[in-house]
Amino acid sequence: MSTYWQAALAAHWGIEADLTRLDGEYDLNFLARSEGQDYVLKVMRAGCEAEFVALQCEAFAHIAAKAPALPVPTVVKTSSGEAFARLVDAAGAARLVWLLTKCEGRVYAEMRPKTQSLLGDVGAKLGTMDRALADFTHPALARDFKWNLMQAAWIGEALDVIEPPQRRALLGGILAEYEAILPQLAALPQVAIHNDLNDYNILVSGSLQQPPHVTGLIDLGDLCASPRICDLAIACAYLVLDQEAPEQALAAAVAGYHAAYPLSGPELDLLWPLLRMRLAVSVVNSTLMAKDAPDDPYVVISQAPAWAFLEREVEEAGLLRARLRAACGLPVVEAAPRVMAWIESERGNFAPLFGEDLSAAPMGSLSVETSASPVNPFDLPLEEAAVIGTEYDIEGGIWLGYYNEPRLIYTAPFFRRGPWKASSRRTVHIAVDGFAAAQTKIYAPLEGRVHVVEYRPAHLDYGGVVILEHTTPAGDRFYTLYGHLNPEICERLTVGQTVAKGALLAHLGDKSQSGGWAPHVHFQLALTTEGMGGDWPGVADPDEMYLWGAVCPNPAALLNLPDAKTGYVTRDKAEVHHGRQAHFAPNLKLSYADPVMFLRGWKHHLFDEWGRPYLDAYNNVPHVGHAHPRIQAVAADQLKRMNSNTRYLHPAQIAFAEKITAKMPAGLEVCYFVNSGSEANELALRLARAATGGRDMITPDHGYHGNTTGAIDISAYKFNAKGGVGKPDWVELVDVADDYRGRYRRDDPMRAQHYAAEVGEAVARIAARGGKLAGFIAETFPSVGGQIIPPDGYLPAVYEHIRAAGGLCIADEVQTGLGRLGAYYFGFEQQGVEPDIVVLGKPIGNGHPIGVVVTRAAIAQAFAQGPEYFSTFGGSTLSCRIGAEVLDIVEDEGLMEAACVMGERLMSGLRALQGKYDVIGDVRGCGLFVGVDLVCDAQARTPASALAEYVKNRMRAHRILLGCEGPFDNILKIRPPLTIDEEGIDMILAKLDEVLGEAESLSA
Repeated sequence: MSTYWQAALAAHWGIEADLTRLDGEYDLNFLARSEGQDYVLKVMRAGCEAEFVALQCEAFAHIAAKAPALPVPTVVKTSSGEAFARLVDAAGAARLVWLLTKCEGRVYAEMRPKTQSLLGDVGAKLGTMDRALADFTHPALARDFKWNLMQAAWIGEALDVIEPPQRRALLGGILAEYEAILPQLAALPQVAIHNDLNDYNILVSGSLQQPPHVTGLIDLGDLCASPRICDLAIACAYLVLDQEAPEQALAAAVAGYHAAYPLSGPELDLLWPLLRMRLAVSVVNSTLMAKDAPDDPYVVISQAPAWAFLEREVEEAGLLRARLRAACGLPVVEAAPRVMAWIESERGNFAPLFGEDLSAAPMGSLSVETSASPVNPFDLPLEEAAVIGTEYDIEGGIWLGYYNEPRLIYTAPFFRRGPWKASSRRTVHIAVDGFAAAQTKIYAPLEGRVHVVEYRPAHLDYGGVVILEHTTPAGDRFYTLYGHLNPEICERLTVGQTVAKGALLAHLGDKSQSGGWAPHVHFQLALTTEGMGGDWPGVADPDEMYLWGAVCPNPAALLNLPDAKTGYVTRDKAEVHHGRQAHFAPNLKLSYADPVMFLRGWKHHLFDEWGRPYLDAYNNVPHVGHAHPRIQAVAADQLKRMNSNTRYLHPAQIAFAEKITAKMPAGLEVCYFVNSGSEANELALRLARAATGGRDMITPDHGYHGNTTGAIDISAYKFNAKGGVGKPDWVELVDVADDYRGRYRRDDPMRAQHYAAEVGEAVARIAARGGKLAGFIAETFPSVGGQIIPPDGYLPAVYEHIRAAGGLCIADEVQTGLGRLGAYYFGFEQQGVEPDIVVLGKPIGNGHPIGVVVTRAAIAQAFAQGPEYFSTFGGSTLSCRIGAEVLDIVEDEGLMEAACVMGERLMSGLRALQGKYDVIGDVRGCGLFVGVDLVCDAQARTPASALAEYVKNRMRAHRILLGCEGPFDNILKIRPPLTIDEEGIDMILAKLDEVLGEAESLSA
């Protein structure tokens, strides 16, 4: 068959091409591959009317003329200049044949990730198409067929085929909603629309470096005349399927459409019932088809996503209408501008909420940036909730809490919006708080009717709450909410009761009456309650403030206050970034394509300026977790006393030294306290030289030991980097003992000895040039080298070479020490060696600047023959107490054991992913020191650097912090604080699975 039409293509279009059959329900479609251009040859079914083909050809031409940048196919005319040819097929039947250029890309249904930006792009491209088609006319647009949403009521007579009865009832309800809006729909202009922009008629391109974007809108086979909102509803019906957050997906697509082709509020209000009606038509139609083709399983399978969406719990229709309006920058209800104008006109005339002028009332901030409450941002116990904000208390006075303020005090499960601690959560306060003594009287600012009155005693809930409904002189309604009240209101007020302006409304509840909070009133304005009922959210997700800021604007006017007084202004990340660029050097780099700004931390989570939580799977410095209360307490306690240096005796210095040396092999008993790992490695270098009289050092390639001059000299990661100074003549490099991609691999049983032999060769080179060896320094497990676990026997053989040549062995344990490895307190224990010098760094201070060098007495004695050694803040009393506390916490909380258990869980999950994704070349690690080597080719082990960068940034988008390391930056580095739990490990694995699936899709 394809040969026949291949000849027809050459004869009538003059194009020589290879044809491949494409899917088609009624017609023959072929992909025609020609040199330099691909086409789609469409052979219409026998009996197809010429007017139908002409309609599509003219529509494509019209779109190209009106929106030349829009990615749609172009009709290729025949050699005689016709839009289509009238040909005869091999069986003698007449066929209409036409040719289109092929748009690049893959069908949307098969593309991942389906990001908010991609959804917005789909909406924008459809809006551009509809705007182009707005003045297109053709007699064939008036079509009577089942897919015209204006004629969708036909399913009413076919609902009997739907089983079970619950589903039939669901579709009946959708049909009733649709019939209710038909008069409004019929009043809208009937214009040309695509009418079937489903997920197989949208083409998308993207790569690891380029976000997915629309590259084609195809198939005008269902083109008809209908209101444009039907076109958007049809497209959105497919865009929301399989979305975790369909409401946000819908808003993104609608906002994109509106930006290209502005909609009205009344049009938007029709979208949701039309979307559901399209899916109802789809499932009824496929059920009818299944009756005709009972052996075709695809017919039933294709229904599954539609049923899953129709049966899932989604936002109430009224709130969804407000969401879509807000996403487009339109009033959430038609009356909203009038209500706000009236409130503004009355600013200054409302009765005082507390019975007194609040102009001089101070503001107190509970924001992420300014407040350290709560101690644990995931758990606010009653005793802490009861004193939140008491630092601002004024005896007998009133202070106010901000509107639009991101706070971490909302810790109850109902504030979280996903399964993980790092899932989105509601943090932004959308009311004004008034703090005063319990039982303080609250008055109605204006007349209202009681809409809701109830007592909600749950922990961190409203306690006593009243919602009043108000009506402006123009007849527009709005609402105010008063929370955390004495529940006596439930006895005194009834729904429907009128409360006069200035009348006593309630009393502030005490902590036993207010949901556990310190006494205050939560005062909130809402321009609609549609879809909310009586369960108003008083706090919003920062990523949904476009909605909740519009539904619940700043109520300052009702308090007779200026908006600027009560409106919190969150720190602008872009402004901070600009300041950093102005005051810091450009080689001080930020992580991630979209940098993050963190203001709080707790255990293995960090919080940005809006209170968004992130799982920290990268930072090893907070060894025992961010913001550990015991470290806070020790630091505060010591700073109340003194902070001095090692020129004076202090028991904290001895206690710290004894705790460290108790973990060391016998003989490692002398400690030097410094301020960083860099300073510690520099000191280790001096010790080795003093003890041996040598100067030369041997170190593995791509190692990193700090940023001081001496440390950089032994850090190939730095001196060989772009702009680096190169290797000093007294340094010899050897290969990293990488048995995955190094020269000696796991199939070589002597790989450890081969790598160690390079050290012997380096010793020989030093001797040959007349140098003298001082020692060997290495990260026990190279971290920047790629999270390498050296093969067993490597360091014993290395140390033998070094000691035979009179050198010392230095173990840089900054990355691996203090229990991170789970089964071992130090990395050198895993290798079965005893170093001469051990270096510890930042994790021992959990963020406080501490470094430690531990060595043998004889080495220390040799160093002491030189000038006095002193570091002003190295070994300060504060540092010693913090360091000792970190070591105690590791023991007391069983963090080394936890690292072993969590590391095994992580490694097991990663190996399962390795079996699923060929791009995972290697999974290696010990405890919570883990690397994932990403490759383009599993056999060649080609480093997948672009993939690693993609994964790192997409994991950040999923609120997980990872890093990339290795000579090619293709190793995912996972080294979380030791507090990480099962949930954290499982989130890493789940999201990494998702992101690798995205990458697979983008690379297909």
